[in-house]
Amino acid sequence: MIKLGLRTVLVLALMTTGCKASAAAPMTLADYMALSGPEPSAHITYGPAASQYVELFEPAGQGPFPVVVLVHGGCWSKQLEGIVQMRDMAGALAAHGVAVWNVEYRRADEAGGGYPGTYQDINAALAALQANAARYRLDTRRIVAMGHSAGGHLVQWIAGRSRLPANSPLKVADPLPVGEIVSLGGLADLRGQAEQIRTACDIDVARLTGSPSAERLDPFADTSPAELTPNGSHTVLINGALDTISPPALASTYAELARKAGDKAETIVLPNASHFDEVATRSPAWKITLPIVLKALGEPAAK
Repeated sequence: MIKLGLRTVLVLALMTTGCKASAAAPMTLADYMALSGPEPSAHITYGPAASQYVELFEPAGQGPFPVVVLVHGGCWSKQLEGIVQMRDMAGALAAHGVAVWNVEYRRADEAGGGYPGTYQDINAALAALQANAARYRLDTRRIVAMGHSAGGHLVQWIAGRSRLPANSPLKVADPLPVGEIVSLGGLADLRGQAEQIRTACDIDVARLTGSPSAERLDPFADTSPAELTPNGSHTVLINGALDTISPPALASTYAELARKAGDKAETIVLPNASHFDEVATRSPAWKITLPIVLKALGEPAAK
């Protein structure tokens, strides 16, 4: 049963397995940290720093394959890891015929990370996808960017790259267009959510935005996805009902802002789910998230 209200989709009764949504306990941080998956098919560097690489997960078959660009979270902090935990979803997506470009990047507490380095890493990782598409039979016309938490911020930022100010050090010529976005517990309005980010992640947004200057008066103008609408994207914001790091109300506020600007945005609330159920294939939440990703790619629904 699906109840519609305030344009938020809340799944109330049964998962597709027929099990009650309340049967599984919400996942904890320890559960999240224990997540892992298969080893990647390839390890591709896009810069000299240790964190400048992607993991490719190739499905079986001849391709060309649709692609999910997967960006982990972890409060923009190296100590919470992230890329290994995303292998859980990466393996599951590859089993459904989807190639996964699992992105590592310099976090705010790493040399060169924060502003502008973190964003420049995302740019470089997407440029590497474009450069390697033919070699790995990747269909760059069918891409979904999916990110969790801090990664939600970054994939939502990807959608707005074409609107970056001309003088921004983050702007690149002819960026690979990515119009389908799935944000899992994302924190994407750096201005409006600054206090929530500080409380939940113990990080000052200035580390993500840089400081204002005579040449760059508004540091949110090229770093906060909320400032980069409309950009023609379709964003699905998915949050656990019990998510305290990125509560569903934040997603609803962002979606309303995006819609008023002219973009397509919808929200989904996962019942009895935490911030960590959002990325775990063993969670009942995955039965809701997977069909959304496949639909955005134009792929058949999972059996």
